Amino acid sequence: MKAISLLDLQKMEEAYQIDEKAKVVRRALYKNSIETISRVMEADVETVDIFSIDIDTMPVTEQLRSGRCWIFAACNVMREALGKKYNIKEIELSQNYLAFYDKLEKINLFLELCIKEKDNDLGSETLRYVLEMGIGDGGQWNMLASLVKKYGIVTKNAMGETYQSSSTHTMTSLINQRLRKFAAYTKRNTLEDIKLEKENVLNECYRMLCNCFGVPPKSFDFEYKDKDNNYHVTRNIKPIDFYKEFLDYNLDDYIGIIHGPTSDKPFHEMYTVKYLGNVVDGDPISFLNLPINEFKELIIKQMKDNQIVWFGCDCSNLGDRNLGIWDDNQFDYNHTFDIDFDMSKEDMLDTRNSAMNHAMCFTGVNLVDDIPNRYKIENSWGDKIARKGYFVCSDSWFDKYVYQAVVNKKYLNEKQLACLDKKPIELLPWDPFGTLA
Repeated sequence: MKAISLLDLQKMEEAYQIDEKAKVVRRALYKNSIETISRVMEADVETVDIFSIDIDTMPVTEQLRSGRCWIFAACNVMREALGKKYNIKEIELSQNYLAFYDKLEKINLFLELCIKEKDNDLGSETLRYVLEMGIGDGGQWNMLASLVKKYGIVTKNAMGETYQSSSTHTMTSLINQRLRKFAAYTKRNTLEDIKLEKENVLNECYRMLCNCFGVPPKSFDFEYKDKDNNYHVTRNIKPIDFYKEFLDYNLDDYIGIIHGPTSDKPFHEMYTVKYLGNVVDGDPISFLNLPINEFKELIIKQMKDNQIVWFGCDCSNLGDRNLGIWDDNQFDYNHTFDIDFDMSKEDMLDTRNSAMNHAMCFTGVNLVDDIPNRYKIENSWGDKIARKGYFVCSDSWFDKYVYQAVVNKKYLNEKQLACLDKKPIELLPWDPFGTLA
């Protein structure tokens, strides 16, 4: 390896001092952000809040200081189906109810993995990954499906938010400390004692979740007003019956699709991620990898049928949170610094420069001669930002940073449907397509 010499440093400084553009940029950055001086005014024309397909949806929700975006986005999808069925103007499903059972199931999975790996060193590849990750707020669509099919769902009136459900960091950190203590326990005790301790830890964590999130209801009253302001109520419904009889949304009809253009993921194959999940005997995590044109076509087909679309993306790149825009053309960092920052989607995934970190819903798209140029997005960051909480992304940003979506199987063609019968290829636990969890 070659160190930076004093001569190298002198040459770099001399070249910089005679660069007049660099002087202007340095002075501009003295009192302004990089984003501010790199904004491209002309790009705003392409991200106006007008769409040829604009699905009428309810007001946005707010996940606050938690990583439950995947649950919020899924509840937003399901509540639209509920609203259409019963002519409801506005309603929310309980994200807290699902988050409670998600945490409990993840705790159980963690404990079971520790028992399975009891004879391996804590520094082994499997345990090192499990211990570093612990349990968190994130998740995938199949994990949501497993929760709803096992525990059902309730309205937000039946189990609302608490301070802890909306601000999960401290609680989750404490739970992870207790789980890691159990992992250490497995290395110096018998299997019989370990299994007894597992039940003890599970009971402790259940009590902690009840303290923090509240006790999930066993039944509730489904109360709402329709768009004509008429009051309706059905009393004493079990959560699982509410899903099966009232929600009218069959989770088994939907499939996860991804666009992962990396060499280790050939298109038209099914994939899963090792250790990814929550419910031990729940739906396996699986998704179909498709070329961008097929991936996009399925999403638009569903929106043409007036159904919103759950999707996962990298929201940390090239966005303006306050204006509610994601557009790779709105910031010109290349010309600001005279550096080519452009990377392909494949290289960004392989080098971990980008990965899924947020789930939202597509609720509209603008088509010009049946070709999309921008999309409308329902976020879960509240209504005080963007367009009352609704965002816009450009089609080029979509191509680079949208990675996963969930669509009804009925929109798949014969070739795509045949892929669903293939055995999923197992990806490594740290694959970027497992990061949303």
